[in-house]
Amino acid sequence: MAVFWFLLISLVVVIAAITLAVVGSLDGDGRGDAVRGGLADAPPDRLHEPLPASRAVGRADVDALRLPTAARGYRMQDVDDVLDRLGAELAERDARIAELESALAGAQAVASGHGGLFDKAREEHEAAGGRGAQEHGDGR
Repeated sequence: MAVFWFLLISLVVVIAAITLAVVGSLDGDGRGDAVRGGLADAPPDRLHEPLPASRAVGRADVDALRLPTAARGYRMQDVDDVLDRLGAELAERDARIAELESALAGAQAVASGHGGLFDKAREEHEAAGGRGAQEHGDGR
């Protein structure tokens, strides 16, 4: 029977302590909007950005990349951010390469198109000049 009373009194003391802690931490009006005291703010999730934000990512940046680990391996948010950034930069570079290849193909088409016109004009001129030269040669 003594154990029963001991456990009952212990339970009442614990419930009273929890009630006082909650009531004591509430704001003055009792609404609980702002809690005084409490735990300290959590440290930031990241200490630094793993990739440079001010310039394009280079091979040395990727080689030097070390992602922070968590209890279950690498931190998923950091890995996702790095992969998103690398994917975006690769897409930009692919678009730029496609743009340059298109411009090169256009320049080559223009050059070959003009070359064909020049060749055709030269052939016509030589054909006309050849006839004119033959006429001058025959007329002498």
